[in-house]
Amino acid sequence: MQFPKMKSSVRFFHSPKQFLPLFNRTHFLSRQFPQISRQFHSTTLRLCSVGESQTVPPVWSIYGSSITNGVPESSGNVNSQSSSDFEKPQVKKKTNLGLGDLVGTRKKGKANRTNWVCSDCGYTDGQWWGMCRACESVGTMKRYSAGESDEGPVVQRTWLPQKPEEVQPVRLLEVNKGMKQLDWRIPLSGLFGNEVARVLGGGLVPGSLVLIGGDPGVGKSTLLLQMAAIIADVHDLGEPSPVVYVSGEESVEQIGNRADRMMIATEELFLYSSTDIEDIVEKVQPLSPRALIIDSIQTVYLRGVAGSAGGLMQVKECTSALLRFAKKTNIPVLLAGHVTKSGDIAGPRVLEHIVDAVLYMEGEKFSSYRLLRSVKNRFGSTDELGVFEMSQLGLQAVSNPSKIFLSEQHSDSEFLAGLAVAVIMDGSRSFLIEIQALCVSGSTVSRHVNGIQASRADMIISVLMKQAGLKLQENAIFLNVVSGVALTETAGDLAVAAAICSSFLEFPIPNGIAFIGEIGLGGELRMVSRMEKRVSTVAKLGYRKCIVPKSAEKSLGTLGFELMEFIGCKNLKEVINVVFTTP
Repeated sequence: MQFPKMKSSVRFFHSPKQFLPLFNRTHFLSRQFPQISRQFHSTTLRLCSVGESQTVPPVWSIYGSSITNGVPESSGNVNSQSSSDFEKPQVKKKTNLGLGDLVGTRKKGKANRTNWVCSDCGYTDGQWWGMCRACESVGTMKRYSAGESDEGPVVQRTWLPQKPEEVQPVRLLEVNKGMKQLDWRIPLSGLFGNEVARVLGGGLVPGSLVLIGGDPGVGKSTLLLQMAAIIADVHDLGEPSPVVYVSGEESVEQIGNRADRMMIATEELFLYSSTDIEDIVEKVQPLSPRALIIDSIQTVYLRGVAGSAGGLMQVKECTSALLRFAKKTNIPVLLAGHVTKSGDIAGPRVLEHIVDAVLYMEGEKFSSYRLLRSVKNRFGSTDELGVFEMSQLGLQAVSNPSKIFLSEQHSDSEFLAGLAVAVIMDGSRSFLIEIQALCVSGSTVSRHVNGIQASRADMIISVLMKQAGLKLQENAIFLNVVSGVALTETAGDLAVAAAICSSFLEFPIPNGIAFIGEIGLGGELRMVSRMEKRVSTVAKLGYRKCIVPKSAEKSLGTLGFELMEFIGCKNLKEVINVVFTTP
């Protein structure tokens, strides 16, 4: 078709003015010019004709089937034609069904949007990067797909109102006026309660949000159920104090069966199974409980928040909602949290920033002992440690934790050469642990350590060879800490060196001797912190001799330990001469 014949039909564009120059002779829009036609992404035709008998060949258009009834402004060669040559266009109704009519249409921007969220700091980015652009952590960007756009439903928080006139700045002196700090916390009675209260800083703070994490099967649910029973049994207010235990993983019957096995029969302990945060709060508020327990935070969800339960946004918003509930009602909330393969709490890192306290429960797979450790506590110290033993009746407090790490010693046996006792500190508690050493000549393995830092062990062995004169070059040395404890402080250096000497010299260390001290590169013995606390623990366990640095001998002799003999040594040679000599 030639260009002069275009007088019978004109193409109208429902478009901005910048597209009108395309009507000139060199840019005729038809199928004869595919290089231009490919730029348009719709095949719907907009045709307008002057005569009814004339038709225009199908051409590509820019937009859909909508068309305006006006005439476009003149441009280029079209300017020479009068507007009277054009009649009002006749638009044909659409009769065929497109793909959108069959499967439904979705407006632009309404599709599932993919964001990348940093698991450490919660920074959100629309594009993946090798590292977080906020905290610069590598490998922490996790993919998150939002099912709704920004114009979706907003999270409803009407169930927790807060009027502006209710919140006013208050003087610090007025806040603490008339408050007894000893009676402020919720007490936890019994041996088990005292152990948990020590980790919490003295008891459970009203209105606090506590997160308890740990590996699957370590005993988080057991710990929370026992705490619920203890809190419900407290009647210091002179009236019943109900506690609500909500589980999103177990039914009420399963929780009751577990409580029956643990012989828990508290009258004021209420059980509820739900995963809806708003439903939980609605059911809990009429009871006015003394504490609320959620097991676990990864199983609950909040309506109006995109994503499934356990997702990044759900975990963050649910925790924030429970935090507001705790602060508004002054009801403490305890949460159980899942952990990842690396041992971190599942969910965004901001979860640990929201809560008031984070407790970790640790335990070896084939051991019945459990350690409860505080890694964050706004109301107390993070140096405390609780020791429990898992039994048929639940978790039992261990009054003497040192017995976990000590074995029965028999000084008359030559096979026990290579054993030494060290005194370490974990928080405010001191423990006695057993160090084992084995020296083997002619072995293909040069060195192997378990529970001790490899660099620290290499330094101690090198000092023994250089400063003490031991010929350890041709011996394979194996070091181990009993019960899988990790020795991280330098106070165990002297016990490690003594165990190596005992095995190399084939001389068992007599019973009742403990070692406290740090070793320097010159072979000298150095002081360590909190010597009084360590020595006191050694004396309580019946030890009669303690090898300490020379600088600590005089100060320890004035503490009143009459039955304890302190032997001060300046260097490793003096330790060998004192311990490994026949009386």
